[in-house]
Amino acid sequence: MANKHIAGDSPTREQTLDFGQQAVPEAAASAPAQMADDMNEPINADIEGDAKQIADTQPDAEHYDAEQIQILEGLEGVRRRPGMYIGSTGSKGLHHLVYEIVDNSIDETLAGFCDTITVTIHPDGSVTITDNGRGIPVDIHAKTGKPAVEAALTLLHAGGKFGAGGYKVSGGLHGVGLSVVNALSKWLRVEIHRDGKIHTQNYSRGKVTSELTVIGETDHTGTSVTFLPDGQIFETLEFSTEVLAGRLRELSFLNSNVTIILADEREGGQKFTWHHEGGIADFVAYINKNKETIHPVLYFQGEQDLVQVEIALQYNDGYAENIASYTNNIRTIEGGTHEMGFKTALTRVMNDFAKKLNFLKDKNAKLSGDDVREGLTAVISVKVREPQFEGQTKTKLGNTEVKGITDRILAEALSNYLEENPAKTKMIIDKTVRAARAREAARKARELTRKQNVLEKTSLPGKLADCSVKDPAFSELFLVEGDSAGGSAKQGRDRRTQAVLPLRGKILNVEKARLDRILSSEEIKNMITAMGTGISEDFDISKARYHKVIIMTDADVDGAHIMTLLLTFFFRYMPELINHGYVYVAQPPLYGVKPKRNNAKEHFYLYDDVQLDRFFLDKKRENYAIQRYKGLGEMNEDELWETTMNPENRTLIQVTIDDAIYADEPFSMLMGDQVEPRRNFIEANAKYVDDIDI
Repeated sequence: MANKHIAGDSPTREQTLDFGQQAVPEAAASAPAQMADDMNEPINADIEGDAKQIADTQPDAEHYDAEQIQILEGLEGVRRRPGMYIGSTGSKGLHHLVYEIVDNSIDETLAGFCDTITVTIHPDGSVTITDNGRGIPVDIHAKTGKPAVEAALTLLHAGGKFGAGGYKVSGGLHGVGLSVVNALSKWLRVEIHRDGKIHTQNYSRGKVTSELTVIGETDHTGTSVTFLPDGQIFETLEFSTEVLAGRLRELSFLNSNVTIILADEREGGQKFTWHHEGGIADFVAYINKNKETIHPVLYFQGEQDLVQVEIALQYNDGYAENIASYTNNIRTIEGGTHEMGFKTALTRVMNDFAKKLNFLKDKNAKLSGDDVREGLTAVISVKVREPQFEGQTKTKLGNTEVKGITDRILAEALSNYLEENPAKTKMIIDKTVRAARAREAARKARELTRKQNVLEKTSLPGKLADCSVKDPAFSELFLVEGDSAGGSAKQGRDRRTQAVLPLRGKILNVEKARLDRILSSEEIKNMITAMGTGISEDFDISKARYHKVIIMTDADVDGAHIMTLLLTFFFRYMPELINHGYVYVAQPPLYGVKPKRNNAKEHFYLYDDVQLDRFFLDKKRENYAIQRYKGLGEMNEDELWETTMNPENRTLIQVTIDDAIYADEPFSMLMGDQVEPRRNFIEANAKYVDDIDI
């Protein structure tokens, strides 16, 4: 039988990985989630391209002299290796161009000269960023003999952020933002309002195409940069309003004295305006909007040795910890000394008050950091004159002095609040003590599970059909909805590399349960055991038995619910699986289409209604038999393999977390205790649903 898969556009296309016949190299298999955009291109093609590029530039071993030393002029190095400067040439790198320019405007805000920033997406794909700051200097730079703006746009490491004169605090410390955007743009135009005149200059792919010219007079100051990303560099040129809105909204929370506007002039585009007088206190309230909170948002600030510290925190009745830290408006995803100081002070103060209020009766009893952070949402923002970043992604603050400063400021302010608000203090401490009891119960449950595994002489659940390959880089685990689909998957799989674990019905909603109760769920225990990583405090990513964990559920409402429950579990208790790029969602077809004519062997698989409509654009529906699959169990093993499990044909969506603090919102809204946000979501989006399974 000739089976055909109809490719179609998907709103999550950038996250869709169709590995086809590609062999995933060990390095790629363990790539972090932030590399997902780069992995949209065929992996083998990337390797072959890199190898060719390396071969083309390798010096002849017998003739290695001065002729082999290349000197790249101007910004050519940026165009040759854009990933070194913006991370990737995929969607993430594309949006980073906007952030680089916006960060310059925010630096003007931090310096006290800018209170309005506007980002406009134009129909031709270009973007304009305008601010009312001082305007980039236009006088002649003594060292280069060029106007200062031209130096900033054509030379790396040229800017006002290296000495103490231009900016006290800056997010972009390297002075490469403007010049990198210029280098990676098909064209760029800068317009500067300064000294009563309007100056403008044009560039193309990093090179000057017109002299700096005065085109009029003005009564205000500011800078406007318009650029069109270069199609020779980027894999996609489509800006996402949602992605840009996330970062711009974040910046408005972090800078309470600025108004940020995003205008999308494309068809159906929207306009947003953000201004948050409450700053990061508003940020915490925004994050917790779908949660039942225990007390008002607490806001503390202080300054010592030129380090400014702002902290906002609030406890909710949930069980998840959600902490976001920033240095000079840069998200420090890996934390650092400011986050360490925050956690140390919080744990110490909570223990002091737990003992003072007699919540901890045993003199040796002690609350752990996990206990005092259960249900906590916090934002930590520090401003440091000379920040030192470290870590894999250079987003971990390393300044040692910041730890002690943050610790002292929080400890004093939080202690004062707890002293002055005894009723709220008792509620918070009670929550942390209950968390400690649950943690102890969970520890005993884990120990019991380990003992049972030893007694049974096996660590794998009975329902698991494991694969024969033991290298996790080439092993896949399918989490399948129901025994019927699980049976088909076990029969149709590639037994060498594909393991199957059937799940019975809907798993426990972990958003509404503590770890001790979660560990009593048989289905969840089976998953944890099969994956081998442990959970929570015991989690160890190096022990993962599979580098692909694939959620495979029915293409209906129940299947979507089960998928959401599983994603909630991974996000809350195994986020490192997602961060390492190990979690995927399978895309089973929604329709099977066969010609009605005698002896027809074609069988077409279509994955949504859009593909079905496109298929029949030039065909008559009455000539075809259309089967709508209600579930995976309706497929025999051959169909399930061919459509959903075969690496040569299947489509997998890799699950990524660009920003955990924003990812928290949909999980809380969809799976939490608050009914009203969920009802509002359903009412707002019901109009987009045109097919409901009942």
